[in-house]
Amino acid sequence: MDILVNDLSIHEQFHDAASFRDALARLMAMRSAARRFGRDVHCHRAVLTVSPIPGVAIQQAIGRLALESERRAAMGWLTRSGPFWDDLRRHGDGDYLECGDKLVTNSAVGEAAFRTLHGADCGLVSVTPSDWDYSPVDVTWRREYEGADDRRTALHNWRSAPALEDGLRDLAPRIRSWDDLRAATAVRFESLTCAPDCFDPLSGVPFARSVAERFLALLGILDRLARAFDATGARSAEGQRIYQDYFTGDDALFSDSSDKEKQRFREALTFPHPGERGSSLFCPWHGKVRHMTLRLHFSWPIRTGRPVYVVYAGPKLTKR
Repeated sequence: MDILVNDLSIHEQFHDAASFRDALARLMAMRSAARRFGRDVHCHRAVLTVSPIPGVAIQQAIGRLALESERRAAMGWLTRSGPFWDDLRRHGDGDYLECGDKLVTNSAVGEAAFRTLHGADCGLVSVTPSDWDYSPVDVTWRREYEGADDRRTALHNWRSAPALEDGLRDLAPRIRSWDDLRAATAVRFESLTCAPDCFDPLSGVPFARSVAERFLALLGILDRLARAFDATGARSAEGQRIYQDYFTGDDALFSDSSDKEKQRFREALTFPHPGERGSSLFCPWHGKVRHMTLRLHFSWPIRTGRPVYVVYAGPKLTKR
């Protein structure tokens, strides 16, 4: 699937730099999510001319961001690396494409619809908040002048990184072996550092796709938490929600080992440090795959700017 930035979702709806920065961060997070699935998010070369703030082009708005790293990442994408969908544009000025009562020819919405109608599945990512905060986006290709029937399509329109990840996960090739799980993990979760042998303990476990998908879900939550920090280094509101939903409570998906387990199984819960030769990591925190009683062990606590090491995926290590 091709993914295009919906340029129409940038329409002078922001009234200050802070609200634009938050929206840009969401857009950049969707780009990162797509890249974890081996996909690019394509923009239009002219996107720099649109105005997110009244009277302020996006290039100027990005230039006002406080953090140089944010300015560099956004401008590098929008001006140099792309990729740019207009380099391989499929529809022309004479193709009448509309969404509701709005003409969308010469926009990413029109291009995505035209590609999809010609057999190349294509979706959108939109800035929020905007007038395009909904999905699917229904587009009609009017062909009366050709003497042909109109054609219609409904486009995926993602507005957040978690939603895009869920959508791309559904579209990704099915995991058919533990080696596939290892390979998918290496591509999808750029905020996690997996020990080279972390999946080796699964070699003696019969493969089950539902279990592999459960591991991917756990890894996805860890990856999201690792990225859920604000500019000050504090856990963001999204990070706090992830923590409350998945790391607290009696039935939490992630938990620390008990004090007794830490004492009794300290050696089993200590792993070679993936980033420091000769060092070790004590990793009692784990994610739970209740079917087959499997566990995913990782470094804790998770802090901004520090690697999250995944050191073990396999049978429960603290069996009495």
